[in-house]
Amino acid sequence: MNIHIAPSKSTWSDIIKRPTRKSKDLHSIVSEVFEKVKAEGDQGLRYFTAQFDQVKINDLRVTDLEIKEAIENVNPQLKKAIQVAQENIKKFHQNQIFEERPVETMQGVNCWRKSTAIDKVGLYIPGGTAPLFSTVLMLGIPAKIAGCRDIVLVSPPNQEGKIHPAILYAAQLIGIEQIYKVGGIQAIAALTFGTESIPAVYKIFGPGNQFVTAAKERAILEGVAIDMPAGPSEVLVFADEFANPEFIAADLLSQAEHGIDSQSVLVSTSELIITKTKVEVEKQLALLPRKEIAAQSIANSIVIHIPTLSEAMDLINDYGPEHFIVMSKEEAEILARITNAGSVFIGDYTPESAGDYASGTNHTLPTNGFAKAYSGVSLDSFCKRITFQKITKEGLKLLGPSIEVMAENEKLDAHKNAVALRLKHTDANT
Repeated sequence: MNIHIAPSKSTWSDIIKRPTRKSKDLHSIVSEVFEKVKAEGDQGLRYFTAQFDQVKINDLRVTDLEIKEAIENVNPQLKKAIQVAQENIKKFHQNQIFEERPVETMQGVNCWRKSTAIDKVGLYIPGGTAPLFSTVLMLGIPAKIAGCRDIVLVSPPNQEGKIHPAILYAAQLIGIEQIYKVGGIQAIAALTFGTESIPAVYKIFGPGNQFVTAAKERAILEGVAIDMPAGPSEVLVFADEFANPEFIAADLLSQAEHGIDSQSVLVSTSELIITKTKVEVEKQLALLPRKEIAAQSIANSIVIHIPTLSEAMDLINDYGPEHFIVMSKEEAEILARITNAGSVFIGDYTPESAGDYASGTNHTLPTNGFAKAYSGVSLDSFCKRITFQKITKEGLKLLGPSIEVMAENEKLDAHKNAVALRLKHTDANT
């Protein structure tokens, strides 16, 4: 853990700087994969799946039999837990359904917006060291509520050429039918261009490693939208002298076990809490099954002592954490002052794990400081808003002169003429 005691404000930006991508060949690899998949379709997907995942895949689409077998292989306790999460996530996202509110901006000038689903969406579900079946729920449920016509799920196969059973169980539970055994850069390329088996989509969702992230950035250049820019997952815990070091350590480690590039940050107004938390982290780390991964991540964690709450909030908003955990007696003030965060977890009994799995909020969140400008995935992420307007003859008589003056001053005479002709016509028929 890298501990900084009362650092000067001039050093904050360096202290909280995110790690940068280390692969200088990253974008050339992405280009190579995209070009081959675009040219060769399914054949290119099979080639890169064999190269990167060391497995040969003949049929890319998951069959009904594979789904049936997967359902049988998921234990009843996990099925029940997934169902609980499904209900909570569904309730939270149904509450976000857009309500249309027409407005008459002036007499005879009526404007409104309509929400429409994005027709074709792709959901990328990581399946490496930690298969994220929870992400199926986080992305699939709002996509279904929004009414997306085609929902295409891709996930990397394991060494047996199969997708993790819990991923398939979650997918069938919420009604996703198009599921494909492909991951990594090649999966994003398939969703971008389409292949013989996998249809192209309009927007791609889902987390992934630096290769998947770079591939999503490339997809934008090919005219496909993505949910948000992304980097490694991260958590920032704010704790004052009343916080529980055991809880703090657990939250820092739950983030660290995601991967060696995950970032855990502790900001505290108490040096004693920092000391106690460090001891507790070492104690809990020794008991973790994924301690090798967590240990590498936690070695790069950042611990900052800031003497005052006011300064601490300045630093936190400057960092813009993906997950922000508040363990403080001053939670009301903190909540009033937080402006940059993906998702906020309040109090001793609200661990990040709740939002990651089952409380109802979405765990697909902006990382790498993008919480300063982006929201997490929501029902809105799967929708578009189309604006409408209808103007009566009387309305154009009232509004038209203002349009004409503005168009004339922007030297756009055709714009002015589109109004003038109509006004002349109404005058002639009055």
